[in-house]
Amino acid sequence: MRLEPRRNNRLSLRSRNLRATGAAACLAAAALLLTACGQSSDSATSAATEAAKVLPRKTTASPSATAELTEDQQERKRVLDATKVTFDDAATTAVGEVANGKLVDLDLEGVDDDDRDESPSPSGSGSPTGSASPTGSASPTGSASPTGSPAATGSPSASPGADGPVWVAEVAEKDGTVHTVRINAVDGKVIEARVDADQDAEDKKQTADRLAQATQTPEQAAKVATEKKKGTVTSVGLDDNDGNGVVWSVDVVGSDWKKTTFDVDAKNDTIVREETDND
Repeated sequence: MRLEPRRNNRLSLRSRNLRATGAAACLAAAALLLTACGQSSDSATSAATEAAKVLPRKTTASPSATAELTEDQQERKRVLDATKVTFDDAATTAVGEVANGKLVDLDLEGVDDDDRDESPSPSGSGSPTGSASPTGSASPTGSASPTGSPAATGSPSASPGADGPVWVAEVAEKDGTVHTVRINAVDGKVIEARVDADQDAEDKKQTADRLAQATQTPEQAAKVATEKKKGTVTSVGLDDNDGNGVVWSVDVVGSDWKKTTFDVDAKNDTIVREETDND
């Protein structure tokens, strides 16, 4: 009868051991499960990060402002962005090349279609004596003499496309003889100064008569035009007003790169005509 209690004690002890072992196993299994879940989460996060690095982000490109401009507007923007010399400075330089000269016309090449059609080719080719040297500067035979008098050959200088935009001025002597002066619109240096070879007596008389009628300067006309429309003056020229005196025709390019032409009465600075080129 003494053996029964001992057996019960051994069974009870074994049960406790089994329960303890089972609890430890459960705890170990739970720890393994938590570790595996953590690793899975880290792996998923890492995989997502790597995928983000490989796959490009989708971006919506905003339309280019330049793409919305017309061809003419883009060309005006290109030329004016490169131009550093203002109309006033170019006018002063041009008049200084001709003794007692008066400005008749001043135009920034490349701003208008007509300018681009008539301007020399971008290759810089012209007459053999007036072509640009390998360094990009005009050859000695095609440049103006130190005194500002025309060079002996009178040949045109290198193309404006080689060194940037160019101001082209017409400056007249008192008798109407017109000199063409080309000015680098970036550094303000005179590229060329020469007498127009195709003038006759009638042309000179017409120029002298128009200058005599113009009591207002081109600078005053430019001021009147820019007060009406904010922008950059790209051209000023003395012209006949259909037999009603003379006008300064002023081109102004605004911030929208559209060009507006103002005809300003050369006697009283009033605007007699205004026209905007929307191209």
